[in-house]
Amino acid sequence: MKIVVLLSVTTIFVVSCLATLAYASDPSPLQDFCVAVKDADAAVFVNGKVCKNPDMVVAEDFFFPGLNKPGNTSNPVGSRVTPVNVNQIPGLNTLGISAVRIDYAPNGLNPPHTHPRATEILVVMEGTLYVGFVTSNPANPALKNKLFTKYLYPGDVFVFPEGLIHFQFNVGKTNAVAFAGLSSQNPGVITVANAVFGSDPKINPAVLTKAFQVEKNVIDYLQAQFWTDIN
Repeated sequence: MKIVVLLSVTTIFVVSCLATLAYASDPSPLQDFCVAVKDADAAVFVNGKVCKNPDMVVAEDFFFPGLNKPGNTSNPVGSRVTPVNVNQIPGLNTLGISAVRIDYAPNGLNPPHTHPRATEILVVMEGTLYVGFVTSNPANPALKNKLFTKYLYPGDVFVFPEGLIHFQFNVGKTNAVAFAGLSSQNPGVITVANAVFGSDPKINPAVLTKAFQVEKNVIDYLQAQFWTDIN
């Protein structure tokens, strides 16, 4: 009898561990909602946001206006991301989802970047986009990272897997607009060029010259640029 009980407990423990490891993104909520308290008002720091008193929750906690308005694309890369995550809608806290609107000027680019905590599904509303993502390093060192690309038109949908470097480029002669959903209340964004060449403090040029196999003057030039944050 003791052996059966021990095996049952062990099985439950293993299944619980595997279930925890199986989470693809944000964990499921344990209540109807957990409206976020502003970080500045929170007495403690947690993985996510502190819950607002449910008795104080109002409809505005689940609302964001104005996603119909174009973003300002007057910047060097010609695009603008308008996020709607837990920082804009506190009611998204613990719900594991968020959205963005992306505007592109002609030849506008949403530069190569990753979302460390979310898969992205993008739908084109206007214009023509050239999009793609690159796989992680293959197990076989003789192989290269694989690039997947597609030309998208209004009504087309494309998925960017969680954590992989991806981009969107407006190849049309008119403005383009896309909307995307992301599988996290706070997907995070790491723009590759900004992170590598625009960090503060700067990465030691010796590291980057070795990594990119270029002369130091190239790294000096890149680190001297103004790296635009379009988010």
